Amino acid sequence: MNEITYPKSICVYCGSSSQASRRFFDEAEKLGKLLAENGIELIYGAGGIGIMNAIATAVQQNGGRVTGVIPRFMVEADWHNEHLDKIIITADMHERKSTMADLSDAAVALPGGIGTMEELLEILTWKQLGLTTKPIVIVNIDGYYDPLLAMLRQAIQEKFMRTVHENMWTVVTSADDVLEAIRKSPQWDKNQNKFAAI
Repeated sequence: MNEITYPKSICVYCGSSSQASRRFFDEAEKLGKLLAENGIELIYGAGGIGIMNAIATAVQQNGGRVTGVIPRFMVEADWHNEHLDKIIITADMHERKSTMADLSDAAVALPGGIGTMEELLEILTWKQLGLTTKPIVIVNIDGYYDPLLAMLRQAIQEKFMRTVHENMWTVVTSADDVLEAIRKSPQWDKNQNKFAAI
């Protein structure tokens, strides 16, 4: 079992589209409320629209705390939420992702576009390499992540990854199950990086 019983902060990756299905917004708002009710700080990309904005707003409306991390060029484009408890401005996207990971006790991926998927795959890569051991939860709402999960299974079947790497992530289908999935996340030993080479 993972030693984190009640994480103090969770990094959430999610989309910034304002045109995504309402069901994705509903789950983001539900997760935001759960974080606030459990005293867990939201760490996210500081976006001011879409699902990113929805989860941040839900956290704050329910008395929780939100820290946004965003590169300077996005601030200059006015893409950020100005009403957060704390905004950290980074030099670039690389620093943004590493800062978000450093500030959080776990990572959660809600549905999103290519940026969300890239963040998820990068944190999985870091875990495979032993650069992080934190829980990673994929919220597979209505099968949104089925194709990506199938691709990961295919990578294992084709010997680009090992079966043990399936323990790097946990899949749930609802925001209701995220915190329990984090608490029950399999312990990941950074020395597992010896399995990175096939």
